[in-house]
Amino acid sequence: MDESIPRALQPPVAVALAKLVKTFPGPAALPGGIWAEPKWDGYRAIVLNDSDEVTLWSRQGKELSRIFPELCAAVRNQVPPGVVLDGEAVIWNGDRLDFEALQRRMFSTRAALPAIVHELPASFAAFDVLAVAGQDIRGVPFTGRRQLLEELARDWAAPLNLSPTTTDMEVAKNWLKDLPATGVEGLVFKGGSQPYDGSRSWLKLKTKTTLDAVCAAVIGPISQPQAIIAGLPVDGQLRIVGRSTSLSTRVGRELGRQLRPAQPGHPWPEQISETSLNRFSKDKGPVHLTLVEPIVVEISADVAWTGKSFRHGVGFVRVRPELDAADVELPPHLKNR
Repeated sequence: MDESIPRALQPPVAVALAKLVKTFPGPAALPGGIWAEPKWDGYRAIVLNDSDEVTLWSRQGKELSRIFPELCAAVRNQVPPGVVLDGEAVIWNGDRLDFEALQRRMFSTRAALPAIVHELPASFAAFDVLAVAGQDIRGVPFTGRRQLLEELARDWAAPLNLSPTTTDMEVAKNWLKDLPATGVEGLVFKGGSQPYDGSRSWLKLKTKTTLDAVCAAVIGPISQPQAIIAGLPVDGQLRIVGRSTSLSTRVGRELGRQLRPAQPGHPWPEQISETSLNRFSKDKGPVHLTLVEPIVVEISADVAWTGKSFRHGVGFVRVRPELDAADVELPPHLKNR
């Protein structure tokens, strides 16, 4: 049997994506019943074991083989040719996922990479299979693909891992409660009869926590801000840690009534780069900040924290006028991460 990768699965591969939901989906939300899996905080990766080489690709179609040599070697040794896996490349640092370690790899030189790999080796959490024995199986329902994946993974050893899944929603709810302590971002839900169609056909539920932060700048006019810029004390200084999602007209107007122009000695600049707020942004231009006197606000954020900022947009919940901005502290769950 031909064990080369099918032509239709030559990179870039269109990966299946998930729509964000705010609550647990009901049993009929997806066709064929609901299967829940952890949402790993790493790099989404498609791994191809062709007849003559193993390559690893990002969801955007960028080859990542060079920065994950240990994963390519493990696939070469433990996975038969003609297999295409979908999963997440992650790095564990102690008992937590370390996204910053992944970023270090991405920007490392060839000379520095071996030491980085040795210090914090990567793992691969496989959660789907797209081809087996050179045959494209994306049309097979998820339950069938999962069975094939479990057979492939039966004798795997680290750094290859089978991502767990469950149809028991009580188990899934415990995962949502317990796993964020390890850096897992939430849950992904799949339908048992769904094919792998490369669209946004799955669902995802992210873990959110609320915390007090300092709003010391906004985007837009002070009377009608479009978004808040949140700050937290990091390394002894009030640092920008994120931008909120867009505020509605009503919320922006109500917030604007409580904002006052900044006084001399404000700790932040009036202009920052877009990438300082979102390192994945394609817009490299400057962002103008409207500086304001610091006030305390309650925000909601997911677990994706770099150690100095939130990787995703935060949600604005409310103003906390009864609190003093000078008393805001870095929450314990964000320290030493």
